[in-house]
Amino acid sequence: MTVLANARLVLPDAVQHGSLHIENGRITALAPGSPAAAAPEVVDLEGRYVIPGFVDMHLHGGAGFSYQSGRPEDTRRIVEFHRAHGTTTLTAGLVTGGPDELLNAVSGLAEAAQEGLIAGVHLEGPYIAASRCGAHEPSLLREPDLAEFGRLVKAGGGHVRMITLAPELPGGLDLVRAAADAGVIAAVGHTDGTAAQVQAAFDAGASVATHLFNAMRPLHHREGGPIVAALNDPRVTVELINDGVHVDAEVARLAYNAAGAGRVALITDAMAATGMGDGTYTLGVMRVEVKDGRALLAGGTSIAGSTITMADGFRRAVTVVGLPIEQAARSASLVPARALGVADRVGSLDVGKDADLVVLDDDLGVSRVMKGGRWT
Repeated sequence: MTVLANARLVLPDAVQHGSLHIENGRITALAPGSPAAAAPEVVDLEGRYVIPGFVDMHLHGGAGFSYQSGRPEDTRRIVEFHRAHGTTTLTAGLVTGGPDELLNAVSGLAEAAQEGLIAGVHLEGPYIAASRCGAHEPSLLREPDLAEFGRLVKAGGGHVRMITLAPELPGGLDLVRAAADAGVIAAVGHTDGTAAQVQAAFDAGASVATHLFNAMRPLHHREGGPIVAALNDPRVTVELINDGVHVDAEVARLAYNAAGAGRVALITDAMAATGMGDGTYTLGVMRVEVKDGRALLAGGTSIAGSTITMADGFRRAVTVVGLPIEQAARSASLVPARALGVADRVGSLDVGKDADLVVLDDDLGVSRVMKGGRWT
């Protein structure tokens, strides 16, 4: 048994001073005060915060590598990088690609999911609106194709976790229903749909709004579009890229006030440049220029993912957006865990869950990371 003593334990709705007991990779007890001296291993955290390991449901790479290659070694490097920054559960996001490219990538990533490195594959595209395609290659976009989707699901061996699509495209609602039947989360994003069209997708089974505000029809007081449909529907988890580039702090506060901390999932949308500094990178087939940490399509103005870690987005949620630490932790862990269907194992410091956690220093920076009861 390992006991983390003298800690400020960040629970979904409160902060509790006490100790956390861990055995066989799982949390076995939360206790007030100091642990018994007889505990085999006691780590005195000297009042530091302990929060659940971050759960990032939307990212594309990091440390100079991209999931798009499908290569196990690239996936491992991405996972190792983000885990060092506190993300203990993450998906593998693929941007729009050709049919063979996506099949090969999904097949390779399925092996990583089987190994437990990733929580599944997120297909962001190719069934998205050309008018809101952002950093996706326009020539590779296509209308929803149930046969192709079926091949991708089969190639994923049960590990295709989510697909982002524009429901207003021909066949969009049919694909939402097909995703639900296949156990795949349907997410609305990169869409020019009206509020009614997007609401129809939610009624058909879609449950996530991909990076709310970004790459979608903007809110208008006479036609609310996807933003209003998502914020007003209590069934929907809304993703938020809290990097100060994609969404202003005041807009982030608006999302929290409208949806509540229980429905906002912080994500990174991180691409290969994360952790690497300025320079030229790729996102799918698109060339991306990173300057001062801001990723833009080369020669253009479209934002091409982010270069933040979940630790960055979490800290900014507290220090800039102004959330209580327990609300920020919920958005960075429990909310995305619930959206992904893995909250029975991760996302909070509850007895019986995996001992995936992050110890924070006084500036809310990552001090130590534990995955499955082991320090990384």
